Amino acid sequence: MKSPDMSTLAKTGLFDKAIPDISTETFEVIQRALKNLKNFNLDIYKDKCIKRRIAIRIRATHSNTAEEYCNLLHQNEGELDCLLKVLTIHVSQFYRNPPTFEKLHSEIFPYLFTRCNREGRDGLKLWSVGCSSGEEPYTVALILKDFFADEMTQHQVTILATDVDAGILDVAQKGIYVEERLVGAPQQIKTRWFSMQGGKYHLAPEIKEMVTFRQSDLFDIDSFPESDLILCRNVLIYFERWQQEKIISRFADILGKGGILILGKSETLFGENRRRFQTVCPVERIYKVM
Repeated sequence: MKSPDMSTLAKTGLFDKAIPDISTETFEVIQRALKNLKNFNLDIYKDKCIKRRIAIRIRATHSNTAEEYCNLLHQNEGELDCLLKVLTIHVSQFYRNPPTFEKLHSEIFPYLFTRCNREGRDGLKLWSVGCSSGEEPYTVALILKDFFADEMTQHQVTILATDVDAGILDVAQKGIYVEERLVGAPQQIKTRWFSMQGGKYHLAPEIKEMVTFRQSDLFDIDSFPESDLILCRNVLIYFERWQQEKIISRFADILGKGGILILGKSETLFGENRRRFQTVCPVERIYKVM
């Protein structure tokens, strides 16, 4: 789940009014509905953030109270889908925050392939967390394809991309994008790996085949896949601090010594996790497990 475009939401006036009062009981009813019917777990997300998103739908449906909106949810499953979309707002672009991807190209991937050779390993496992509509993992695939083709003939590279929203993963697998999603992509990338059809950019099958998409959330830490590199950018901001610490600690476990973690610009390490990671690049929030 990527960070929402707050400026866009502000322009709509959705945040101009106070958040409607949502009682503990009503919040729990909504929580159970999402869990039972959509398998979406609110337990680990920040209450204030979630209530702000719920308030968007309360106002959009012209419900007078949170309780009235709760009744609407039970009468109309379509509204439950609308709420889920608001709770998992996705804003992403190819090469979003270019300096991070430049670091991947110039330092991180050379280091990871060298590490593979040194340790006699035959592959790399990369994980994009909260992948949204696929721009981040596909950008990783494009960098590998353009600059590390020789290394990939010697080492099998897998790219796993996960998100809590099954609907957005369907979009990601199609690999079809409007122009605004590629504003940060170099022109040669657009020319070489995309075809224009019906006014939209269609990603080449060769790149799409490099990424495996899977529905998953960070609540089940035991399901985290063994990885050499984890990109988890603008995802942890939605979680309570205790849960962030738990997730990052588990990241360290599955990465192992020398594994790389990349966080978002507004995210950082704290608590015991600061002792488990060495800072590789503080500006780009890149860390290595010690």
